[in-house]
Amino acid sequence: MTSPAHDHHATTGTEVPLPGTHTAEPEWPITTWQGWQHFATTPPLAPPQPGDAPRSTEERLAYHSAFVTVRTPAIDTLATQVRTLMLLGRHQQNTARPSLIVTGPAAAGKTTALLEVGRTCHLAHTRKNPASPGRAHEQVPVAYLLVPPGATAKTLAIEFARYLGIPVTTRMTQAQITSAVCHTYTQAGVRLVLIDEIHRLNPRTTTGAEAADLLKDLTERIKATFVYTGIDVAATPLFSGIRGAQLAGRASLINCGPLPARHGNTRPFTDLITDMENALDLTQHTPGTLPRHASYLHQRTAGRIGSLARLIRQAAITAICDGTERITKKALETIQLDHLAEEANRPRTRQPARTA
Repeated sequence: MTSPAHDHHATTGTEVPLPGTHTAEPEWPITTWQGWQHFATTPPLAPPQPGDAPRSTEERLAYHSAFVTVRTPAIDTLATQVRTLMLLGRHQQNTARPSLIVTGPAAAGKTTALLEVGRTCHLAHTRKNPASPGRAHEQVPVAYLLVPPGATAKTLAIEFARYLGIPVTTRMTQAQITSAVCHTYTQAGVRLVLIDEIHRLNPRTTTGAEAADLLKDLTERIKATFVYTGIDVAATPLFSGIRGAQLAGRASLINCGPLPARHGNTRPFTDLITDMENALDLTQHTPGTLPRHASYLHQRTAGRIGSLARLIRQAAITAICDGTERITKKALETIQLDHLAEEANRPRTRQPARTA
């Protein structure tokens, strides 16, 4: 019996090395298998524990630069939905499996949720299905890629190919690249495909429509669950027209919006602040300081998880650099946040009343 790569070489004239069959280079991006493997298998950062040896200044700066991933309601919801849909589509044949779209405003934590769920899926699969001795290539349960700006069907197909290192030449047609992608993804055992920046796809244009058709084709030919993320997807052309109707008929929508200050009897935003504060590694910070300023922080960040994380991380790094080693409201007010958060926090000028 021939190997998957040899078999594909015989049919398309393109040698397709599977993961684990070539030497990895350092600093692979996460949109390649080597980069994803490094991300998924590297233990996540952990906050300091009682009894741990003190970290150096450089170690603490590096820690707050990357920081921990705090479990959010969006991550829990997405994890449950992905697990269910993967089971639902496991034995489905001939038609596209049900998919998910994670939508919401910028800096709402969509990509973080996507990556965290992808990591969990990767680790669960590899634990349940350990590689057998003598296996020719590593398992590839998860693929992660970005929709390129101005995506065409061919550039999108190339992104799929790049993830697994499938060689692509300028002479190859889109159909040849797509065939190589479907064959290799099937041989590699990809079970979950994560596609970020889906809002870049515009089916109202000719090239965008062709790219959308390619995605539909891939969902039918690759035996995997597809999960997409994008900014305010429901308001984009993605759900318009015939192609939009097809996508809307197959994809469930998960709204990853700003966290509310209150939700019934709970305070999800305050809980998030508390978890982030508990993860800080500052020598003089007083526990409980940040949750006491939850209302201010919610107004300052408009409830966006990404903006909150940046504000706290930046304040922690500043506290280490200036030697104060603590975060206060006064210190938070000196931090310049992303433009989106600053605009949301800017006081609105009252318009003068019109006279008759």
